[in-house]
Amino acid sequence: MQNIEEAYAELWEDIKRESFAFGQPQQETFFNIYAAIAAENGDCLDLTYTPVKKEGVRGYQVDGYALDTERGELYLAIVDLRDDEDIEPLNQNQVDSLYTKVERFYNNAIKSEYINTIEETSPTFQVAYSIYSDNALFKRVRVIIFTNAKLASRKKGVDSKEVSGKKFIYNILDFSRYIDIVMSMGTPEPIEIDIEDEFQTTLPCLKAHTGGTEYASYLVVMPGNLLSRLYEVYGARLLEQNVRTFLQARTKINQGIITTIEKYPQMFFAYNNGLTATASGVTTQELDLGGTAIKTIKNLQIVNGGQTTAAILYARDSKKANLDNVFVQMKLSVISEDRVEETIPKISRYANSQNKISEADFFSNHPFHIEMEKISRRLSAPQKEGAFAASKWFYERARGQYKNKFAYGKPSDKRKFETEFPSDQVVTKTDLTKYALTFDCQPHLVSQGAQKCFMHFAYIIGKDWEENSNSYNDGYFKDVIAKAIVFRWTDKMVAQSQWYQDDRGYKAQIVTYTIAWLVNYLKVGFNHYLDLPQIWNKQSLCDGLKAALEKVAPQVYLKIKDAPSNVKNLSEYCKKQVCWAAVSSLKVDLPGALKTALISADQLKLIKKDSIAVKKITNEIEFETRLLALMPLMDEIMQFARSRKLLSPKTLAALSKINSGNIMISASEKNALEFLFKRMNEMGYEFNV
Repeated sequence: MQNIEEAYAELWEDIKRESFAFGQPQQETFFNIYAAIAAENGDCLDLTYTPVKKEGVRGYQVDGYALDTERGELYLAIVDLRDDEDIEPLNQNQVDSLYTKVERFYNNAIKSEYINTIEETSPTFQVAYSIYSDNALFKRVRVIIFTNAKLASRKKGVDSKEVSGKKFIYNILDFSRYIDIVMSMGTPEPIEIDIEDEFQTTLPCLKAHTGGTEYASYLVVMPGNLLSRLYEVYGARLLEQNVRTFLQARTKINQGIITTIEKYPQMFFAYNNGLTATASGVTTQELDLGGTAIKTIKNLQIVNGGQTTAAILYARDSKKANLDNVFVQMKLSVISEDRVEETIPKISRYANSQNKISEADFFSNHPFHIEMEKISRRLSAPQKEGAFAASKWFYERARGQYKNKFAYGKPSDKRKFETEFPSDQVVTKTDLTKYALTFDCQPHLVSQGAQKCFMHFAYIIGKDWEENSNSYNDGYFKDVIAKAIVFRWTDKMVAQSQWYQDDRGYKAQIVTYTIAWLVNYLKVGFNHYLDLPQIWNKQSLCDGLKAALEKVAPQVYLKIKDAPSNVKNLSEYCKKQVCWAAVSSLKVDLPGALKTALISADQLKLIKKDSIAVKKITNEIEFETRLLALMPLMDEIMQFARSRKLLSPKTLAALSKINSGNIMISASEKNALEFLFKRMNEMGYEFNV
């Protein structure tokens, strides 16, 4: 397994490589790496990079921010990047100094006299004006330190205090924590909650298990006051990832829950469906008057009831609701740590099956992602000019998949793996979302951040998959990679352009809007598209396309900056449909050489038709191979299906035919079996082939 020194050296390699690739300072690259991890882990929303720094006795610093005005939260991040080759310690005095710098900036930003001294086009104005204009809406300020140092001693619980009438809650993402999260492969980061010590209470409960070693369950009546305090302190880290992403994408608070809390608090327990939660461990005590109470909970995750949890805190904060008579039923399942990764997604899926969180919200395990991952592992890209061997693009369906390949094995195995899958050819699921929506001409959605962008795309694919799953084939994957190549080249081109160097800012928005403008202009004006198959085959852009992007990008930037006079925050403006409407009306004379990079709508239609035909044949072969593997299990499958009343005459006939050694089944029988296997899987049958 990789030790911490090797992981630290690898982080620096990532920073240097990405800084060079995207033409940006190392501090910005470090911020982007940590911010992505923190957002996925639930420490913050998607942060906007806004480097603000003043040296001196009353110095201040903020490197990124995010607003959640609906829930009354402001996120502020500060970077502490050490350039030493060895990991340095981070002591409490240094931590306090970093927090103080953020507090000073906040205290300045809420004053009009400070706002009036700042240049309106600067990153300082962008974050300061956002704080100033929305300050009345914030109930909490969540401050997070991003550092590549290692915290000398980790505190139990979370620090918080009052600053200028707001509750500041403090958090640290140091290097040790960063590595733990990256290597967790998307499983929840353990949160140790000492209810007795942190909240001066315990949680009465009723045991609902027979004493097995791998699973225990408790029925809990959760006081609304305690639930609101837990969520206030630990925030979205308490929510299972799919539920968290769903809530972040849909910020509207459930008004029905609020009304019940305000008007009928004593009936909340009766009216509300309650919470489903998991943990990997609890400590309990027997009460003097009988019964059991929970003292500590390890790795608490709310897998159903996130909307209820958020609404209770909102009611307390914004409606000044009294929560003394509000209680919530909670089913708490305690699962041994070695079963957490396997079991929690199933509990989450089944607990949410009757709610608005649809299949698309369990998107990391959606068949779309599994298909993209499968294609990426077998499909070699054409050999680049000057390269010694062909390589592949690695699709990372779950966080840390790529890095985990380097955590184990001999150095020779690692070198072989990186030759096959170079580190600059990794595409994450949020990367894919960004590229796809950019080429779908929705740069305003891309500008809203990875989580909201991801959820929007999830719903599109989740809905389309059922009817058009064959469209997501090798050709689709090749197009995704071609889009990645265009996007990354444009990003680097913008970063290195003199016009951008002279007036840095809004690079992410410039890139997505530039590509979207070009795609939209070609489609609407000429019924043509960028020739993505050509880009895949060359693994690069032709000169005509490069020249077009170089000409469009600065014009797009000027158009974005030419916002209506009432717009004070360009980042927020770029998230609006009105911004895209303004940019899409831009007129630019494109170079004639762009013709070599285009393909007609008719040509594109033929290519997609051929890809779907190939996919259908591949699916048939794969299904027949699977049936052969399932033959020894036919009696078991039929018994399970019969016990759950899933068998129809058609599926019974098909299964009997296969059991007799005949896999030549009709198309309708195949469809019936696929539906049967899906229903069996939903009901807990494990298909291991």
